Amino acid sequence: MFSELGLGTAPLANLYRAVPEEEARAIMDSAWAGGVRHFDTAPLYGLGLAETRLNPFLRGKPREDYVLASKVGRLFRVTTQEKRDGIGKWFEVPARNEVYDYSYDGVMRSLEFSLERLGVDRIDILHAHDLDLRNHGSREALDERLREFIGGGHRALHEMRSQGVIQAIGLGVNEWEPAQWLAERADLDVILLAGRYTLLEQEAARTFLPVCDAKGIGIIIGGPYNSGVLAGGEHYDYDRVPPDLAERTRRLRAVCEGHGVRLLDAALRFPLRHPAVLSVIPGSQTVAEMEGNLQAARAEIPEALWDDLAAQGLIPAERG
Repeated sequence: MFSELGLGTAPLANLYRAVPEEEARAIMDSAWAGGVRHFDTAPLYGLGLAETRLNPFLRGKPREDYVLASKVGRLFRVTTQEKRDGIGKWFEVPARNEVYDYSYDGVMRSLEFSLERLGVDRIDILHAHDLDLRNHGSREALDERLREFIGGGHRALHEMRSQGVIQAIGLGVNEWEPAQWLAERADLDVILLAGRYTLLEQEAARTFLPVCDAKGIGIIIGGPYNSGVLAGGEHYDYDRVPPDLAERTRRLRAVCEGHGVRLLDAALRFPLRHPAVLSVIPGSQTVAEMEGNLQAARAEIPEALWDDLAAQGLIPAERG
């Protein structure tokens, strides 16, 4: 079962603050009770904590009743708390250093570790994680990682899919340009694109989404609120909101209010209007946030709102 609303587990892995175990479990329970059946995680989230927190939650639930996605591309080295990665970003997490590895062996090892942390026998979607400039720093470094993945990790994912250990080959990135490059060259079933096709920005709709639509690659949208700015927060891409985007957000909110619609509701529903988009996976760090996402997923958005946003140049004139 693949629900339109998924749960991204990075916030549950002590992102920017420590989340008590019972609170994290309550959020997951709330998601399940609300019909969420798509759970997205990664070794990176909490340096393994997100996957270990999912383990007891998923235990005992019929395996065919949910879709589980994780990621490959990083392995961990044990270190000390003083030298671990993610200080100031991840709180009360294991002492680990990240090592990028998109090779055949690296991807195989990554999956093995994830299966152990999650306590499952298979993962439905396995995404190659963070093959983008933001994470690798330069075009040259990214190109090297892309070659490593195409020459090794991609083959490993194909073998896993043929063996039934995974059901789908995915890609999880924050930039649509390398995603399009891979969509045109690799055999991918789905792509998780975070923050780049939202009510605030739609450049990905020009070429990336049509390529995926034509090739039958399903799209999952992460970060539909652009790190919170579209949900009333003060951050865009985990940083301060640039003045031009703050003004665009103000205009979006004004149009939504004119139609009696919460900006958060419109932001969650907008990506799902595109025919290539299968699911949207916001994160939740409190039960109230989870309940707000469930409410947004059920919201009825009048077509006149989309028409008005398009007329004002805030979304493309065509559907989506």
